[in-house]
Amino acid sequence: MRTYLYLCSMIVFPQAKINLGLNVVERRPDGYHNLETVFCEVPLHDALEVLPMDDRFPSAADCDLKVTGICIEGDERNNLVVRAYNMLKAEHPELPRVHVHLYKDIPSQAGMGGGSSDGAAMLKLLNTLFNLGYTREELISKAARLGADCPFFILGGAAYGEGIGELLQPVSLHLNGWYLGVVRPPIPVSTKEAFALVTPCRPALCCRAVVNDDVETWRDKLTNDFEKSVFAQYPEIGAIKERLYSLGAMYSSMSGSGSAVFGLFRQPVELTPHFPHMFVKMVRL
Repeated sequence: MRTYLYLCSMIVFPQAKINLGLNVVERRPDGYHNLETVFCEVPLHDALEVLPMDDRFPSAADCDLKVTGICIEGDERNNLVVRAYNMLKAEHPELPRVHVHLYKDIPSQAGMGGGSSDGAAMLKLLNTLFNLGYTREELISKAARLGADCPFFILGGAAYGEGIGELLQPVSLHLNGWYLGVVRPPIPVSTKEAFALVTPCRPALCCRAVVNDDVETWRDKLTNDFEKSVFAQYPEIGAIKERLYSLGAMYSSMSGSGSAVFGLFRQPVELTPHFPHMFVKMVRL
């Protein structure tokens, strides 16, 4: 039996991501779609704390999850944090029961990968806290079973993604000193519906090549294939992109299948007055 040596608690900060270009290039025989995109971690994060559960604590679940911060919908038993724990528990039945506190600051249903980042962070945290010995490659493989975006958050940084997003190659980005503005309207966008409305097509320029050029050139070269159908269904989201450009963004795009829209700025801009009653952030990269 494995002997576990763990700290009183451990806390990590799962980061959000944006997509620099997102192209749906073909439909797969299994019903999924192959993509081309550049993932980029950004300094917006949740907080995830894990601590051992007292043997006397009356919990029916081995992973007791408490979520605070931004409200998220759905059964907590289906949260990717809990699913990550259960995945490793199935391989290590002796894994101790745990309390988990997840503080949400990454907006949900926004295309910023908050849930995926939380799930990947849980895999890494448990691996470290309980000395499970998984390699990064093994964690990436397990993360792919949780969701298409999860493998990227094991790797982190910036990466070119193919397949359903699980085939990753690190890339170098030069965004130091830029400012990222994020606006998420109170409009949930269904990823399933967004995919259903996209016509797969390979772009003239691969996003991996485009991001090597200056940011000022991205506007005419990088595309998000979800924007056409999402903007048609929700014109308010398309209007946010145009507003960010009018405020001085050098590049703006919807992230993932939405509904968050981001802009890259040379200088910080006060966004809140322009987007009342919306989630708004401005951070330095």
